[in-house]
Amino acid sequence: MGDLEIRPTTEDDIPAVVAMLADDPLGAERESPDDLSPYLAAFERLRTDPNQHLVIAVRDGRVVGTLQLTIVPGLSRRGATRSIVEGVRIHADERGGGLGTQLIEWAVDESRRQGCQLVQLTSDKTRVDAHRFYERLGFSASHTGFKLSL
Repeated sequence: MGDLEIRPTTEDDIPAVVAMLADDPLGAERESPDDLSPYLAAFERLRTDPNQHLVIAVRDGRVVGTLQLTIVPGLSRRGATRSIVEGVRIHADERGGGLGTQLIEWAVDESRRQGCQLVQLTSDKTRVDAHRFYERLGFSASHTGFKLSL
């Protein structure tokens, strides 16, 4: 395998990112890669927000991974800044080869660089393999998360 580059996402990368978001049982139900307009609008909001870091992993000129890192200043924990990792996806051809670890390590390093005291993420309850992956990287399932669809 060739060298890996982790870099900010560009508009040209959005089709590949959306394809990865849709390429699993949960994503297949909630993503629409045939209509990129909502994704491009969201990308524009992300691109102009300095607290949003949407990155891709590129190997041999091909998008093979992605994640979003959000920096959140706060008052709790003595005014701690935290980061939230979202939308982690690895191309099917690359799963199991260490790319996910490299992306999460990038997110943790960038969180430190941004002055964060805590990195957090959520993972769907059905993603048991992902839970083991995050625990192996030092994350703990310390909280119960709740969501309200609007």
